[in-house]
Parts: sequence; C-alpha cells; structure tokens
Amino acid sequence: MGNSVQKLVVWDPFPESLAPPNFDPQLGFPAQRKKRVSLASEEDMVAAKIPQMYRDYCAHLYIDYARCFQKEFPMVQRCKKEVHHHQQCEYEDFVLRMKEYERERRLLIRQKRMQAAAA
Repeated sequence: MGNSVQKLVVWDPFPESLAPPNFDPQLGFPAQRKKRVSLASEEDMVAAKIPQMYRDYCAHLYIDYARCFQKEFPMVQRCKKEVHHHQQCEYEDFVLRMKEYERERRLLIRQKRMQAAAA
C-alpha cells in the first residue's frame, strides 16, 4: 500500500514490479552473487500436485507440509513445524525480493541523477 501512495507523492522513477531487472545483478558487488535455485525440481512439484501459486523458491518446504498434512490428517496441528518453516521461507523470499526491488529503484534514481548532471 505504501508504494502506491509513494508513487503519487514522489516523482522518482519506479521499476516495473513484474519486469526483469534493468541493471546487471552483479553491479556494485565485489564477489560473484549466487543465483537462487529452487531445491524442488519441476517434476517433483508436478508429482506432488503442488498448486501453481506455491511453485516458487520454497516449494520443497510446501511438499514437506503437504506430506505431513496427508499423514496426520485429522490432527493437522501436528504439522505446525512444517507450516512454520514454509511461512518463514516465504517471508525471507519476500524480503529478498523487496530488497532487490529497492536496489533497482535506487539504481534508477542514480542513473537519472547522473544523466541530469551530464546534461
């Protein structure tokens, strides 16, 4: 919600949320950054019948939760550890994506400032 209000008030450039990054992901980092890969393969996700909305970086934890849910069905509260691990992974993934978005926004502002100084 804050981002929508900020777009109305601030005239700085904002990157598109769903677009790929405009800048090199290695820009500004001294060492090579590792690419994040999901621990669950596409075949594992299809075999586990994971819904499309959960096929992300944390899919391996969702698979563990689904297995526990099926195993402990009437007493699903026994799966609270699996639920916690999946929610924690989703939260950390969200924070990382927001940090990448903010990095992209700051690089856009820097590029705009450098273009204004050159002109």
